[in-house]
Amino acid sequence: MRAAVLQLNAQGMSSTKLYNYIRIAHKKNVKLLLLGEYTLNPFFKELESMSVSMIKEQAEHQIKVLKELSTTYNITIIAPLIIVKKQNIYKTTVRFAPNSISYYQQQLLINYPHWDEENFFDNKIKKIESPLVFKIDGFKFAIMNGFEIHFDEIWAQLANKSIDCVLLPSVSTFDSYNRWKNLITSRAFTHNCFVLRANRIGEYKDKNLSWQFYGDSILASPYGEVISHLGNKEELMIVDMSHTEVIQARKSWGFKEMIHKRNTRSGL
Repeated sequence: MRAAVLQLNAQGMSSTKLYNYIRIAHKKNVKLLLLGEYTLNPFFKELESMSVSMIKEQAEHQIKVLKELSTTYNITIIAPLIIVKKQNIYKTTVRFAPNSISYYQQQLLINYPHWDEENFFDNKIKKIESPLVFKIDGFKFAIMNGFEIHFDEIWAQLANKSIDCVLLPSVSTFDSYNRWKNLITSRAFTHNCFVLRANRIGEYKDKNLSWQFYGDSILASPYGEVISHLGNKEELMIVDMSHTEVIQARKSWGFKEMIHKRNTRSGL
């Protein structure tokens, strides 16, 4: 499976770079393109001061563009977007396939005093459900928004779905570089799957803080190793992933079989 990460800063209403990079990806036979959070929308702190009508206008424009690109170039695009429905604002990741569109509303949102998405967005607070799962040419993906990687409960929803790759759009900042790399590689290893992370770049400044988005988009292997990663510049990363490698890693370590054996013997 050939996929790509497009590492960008916030693009606003401009689509020029998307068109240019997707043409390149198409020529390289890429099947799936992943974008980072707040790449096609302003950063969260900027959204707080925007009108709902402006947010809605941006989302409708980006949806139209991404539909066209996916169909024209026969590529699946995974794009975090801020969606407005009946004046409610939802933090969503959208899968644009050549013939269909699917939406995944983020289930676990940041709720810290300096960055409180949970109280700003209208995403429902409810029991954890499975993230969005889909296949391309038999290769199975799941979408998990960046903050959600921290929670065992959401990973448990994927435990029996035989996921080959978790797609992780993120917007990591401050001094979290090493922590995020360790977290991604650990999750990839303990679940024996690829984790493909797209982190945005650029900067947002407010009165008290400078939010530096440092990139470091990563592909981690089912063995917990970093196969490929980017720096902190605008760039397209093309990667190849193998279902066979996922199967081999699971056979080698036997994590799932160990739990299955115990559940079976206890009658569960």
